[in-house]
Amino acid sequence: MPKPKEEPYDTLIAQLDQLHQDAIALEKKFSAAVKVVHPNFRKSAKNLLHYLALRQHDIRELQQQLAALGLSSLGRAEGHVLASLQAVRKQLCYLSACQSAPKHLSVTFNENKKLLAAHTEALLGTKPKKRRTSIMVTLAADVVNEYELVLRMFKAGMNCARINCAHDSEKVWLKMIELIRQAEKETGSSCKILIDLMGPKLRTGPLKEGPRMRAIHPVQNDLGQVTEAAKVWLAPAGAEPPKNIDAVLPVDADWVAQLQENDKINFTDTRGRKRTFTVASKEENGCVARLFKTSYLVTGTKLRVKSKSVPDRVTEVGELPPIYSPLILKSDSLLMITKEQIPGEPAQYDSKGHIVQPAHIACTLPEVFKQVKAGQPILFNDGKIGGVIEEVNKDKLFVKITSASEKGSKLRADQGINLPESDIHLKGLTDKDKKDLRFIAKHADIVNLSFVNHAETVDALQQELKKLKAEHLGVMLKIETKEGFRNLPHLLLAVMQCYPAGIMIARGDLAVECGWERLAEVQEEILWLCEAAHLPVVWATQVLETLAKKGRPSRAEITDAAMAQRADCVMLNKGPHVIKAIEMLHDILVRMQEHQNKKTSMLRSLHISELDMQP
Repeated sequence: MPKPKEEPYDTLIAQLDQLHQDAIALEKKFSAAVKVVHPNFRKSAKNLLHYLALRQHDIRELQQQLAALGLSSLGRAEGHVLASLQAVRKQLCYLSACQSAPKHLSVTFNENKKLLAAHTEALLGTKPKKRRTSIMVTLAADVVNEYELVLRMFKAGMNCARINCAHDSEKVWLKMIELIRQAEKETGSSCKILIDLMGPKLRTGPLKEGPRMRAIHPVQNDLGQVTEAAKVWLAPAGAEPPKNIDAVLPVDADWVAQLQENDKINFTDTRGRKRTFTVASKEENGCVARLFKTSYLVTGTKLRVKSKSVPDRVTEVGELPPIYSPLILKSDSLLMITKEQIPGEPAQYDSKGHIVQPAHIACTLPEVFKQVKAGQPILFNDGKIGGVIEEVNKDKLFVKITSASEKGSKLRADQGINLPESDIHLKGLTDKDKKDLRFIAKHADIVNLSFVNHAETVDALQQELKKLKAEHLGVMLKIETKEGFRNLPHLLLAVMQCYPAGIMIARGDLAVECGWERLAEVQEEILWLCEAAHLPVVWATQVLETLAKKGRPSRAEITDAAMAQRADCVMLNKGPHVIKAIEMLHDILVRMQEHQNKKTSMLRSLHISELDMQP
């Protein structure tokens, strides 16, 4: 009988020993960084460095050889790198009859799950009853008047509420928090409150103010026929309108108080067209009127009650908000970005159709003028408009638009600008962030640091929290730029200096910065590194968004929501159907946890395997 061919066990053992040595070497190299992390993160920081050392090698051939022997291929070593290496080495030594040499392990197999569970509970609260993954919901300003909606969010499965300092005011934020705390008491459920700092988000500046007017359109079908009248709220300025109103017109309080149902109100719109409102219902502080024809009204438009029984028959439309017309940008057009906060305007042409002045708009961070270069790409409005910087000077950037819709894309005020190839190094916190942080320290459980690119910014946040005596506050980093992703290992070590801490994968801006085609790959790498660091991860942006906004999900969104189970928390954005979205996400997460824990497949029996396989 032929002698079995000897396996190259010694070679494989040598490779594993080298991987172990490299892991320890990287740990020693960053020993100073490990010393300053929070004691609760000490083991996790070491394991993160071990994993980074492992991933510096291409071990695909080694994995194949180990798998052929029926051994672990190290494909799930993230949370316990040295333990995985040692376990495989032990089996190889058993096969080759060599002596196993146990070494000190930073994290054992059992500790891995315990560490992640402890860090997750410290940040996001007690694990939900029926699922491992928490659900976070972004709150819209309108919830301040809808306590019942907040209560329904709790009952549907919300575990964490998100408030964004980029929108609304402290008064609105405080009301949101009060409603959350009230719902906690009523339901007996806990809900963490996370508040986003706006961060150094690069956005477009203001647009030039247009006319103060209001266009009102009734509902029409495809043939242009009116199928439903427009509902217009006539009331004193500031009076809260009823739901489902199409337009609001401020009018004199005494004048509107005398109106009765079915009164006719005549006016002439900006085009000289005669139009009529019909009072449909009288409310406490105003009335709802119907309008069957498209109309354009401006501040000062005269409204005349047709009834002679009304003593004060004429009034004027009060101050209306101005119209801000967006810039229309097409491919090959030129856009000028100004450092000075000059209101944006479209391109100016002479009588022969030649451009006298290109379209221009300001940006919110003048620091970028010193940090960008000609030839670098620039993106606007979540990547819907693309361009290349052609010229840079101290006051202006000249951009050639390279991608836009065929009919022209609209660029409005306060829309995002991304510079994926530029290293925009903004140290510290903005003045707004420092101001908002004082509010957050008093009222929130977690602060979310937006657009963080460098460890210095994390350090600045931690210093500010110390000043406010709020070191207990959980800290989360939003990874949403190419630079932030590139510096992720340093950001993780920096945020692990405080406890608790976590990471949010902000997939919207991240996709724009890294490219849509790379998002899945980038997402995976963030999950790997965070699992190595035992840091909880929030999977955010556009989860079940079509469902939340329109009431029906797309097929791709269902798959995306199912994959989100690999994170520790999933974030939903606001929308009129957000309760449906919470309920569906809860159901998907409960089902998926039977099949997957993080990125490890759980091989429960499949229903398909119960089929009678007999011929």
